Amino acid sequence: MALKYDFQSSPSFWIGLTNHLLERAMNRKLAPTGITLRQVQVLATLSLFGERSQVDLSEDLRVEPSTVVRVLDRMERDGWVERHPAPDDRRKKLIRTTDKVKPTWNKIINLGEEVRDLATAGFSEEELETLKSLLGRIQENLDAVEQDDA
Repeated sequence: MALKYDFQSSPSFWIGLTNHLLERAMNRKLAPTGITLRQVQVLATLSLFGERSQVDLSEDLRVEPSTVVRVLDRMERDGWVERHPAPDDRRKKLIRTTDKVKPTWNKIINLGEEVRDLATAGFSEEELETLKSLLGRIQENLDAVEQDDA
């Protein structure tokens, strides 16, 4: 039996495919640095919010806690982050970047900008703003459903 579905009309299909291609492009660009996109996402979150617990990072990145633990284990092993006890709860570990990140951070940002420029070649500023707005609305819709389910 042939399975039929009109993927061409599904925003989820196009968003998922685009995300996969962006991740592949970014991981290819990052390969020489010895860091992965998921690890860059951790560093970016720490850059935005400062020290975070593993639970907070999991929520920020919208991935399972076990996934974050594996990523952090590799990052700690490679010297990108360190864990230390939270002052208010010694059982809770806070994650922070190490000095190893600083010399690589600008290179990571530049590589991200290269991928962004490749991905958005030929787009006008207005089209990029529209894309950002539309994707933001999808996120809001899905966040609202998630909140309702919680």
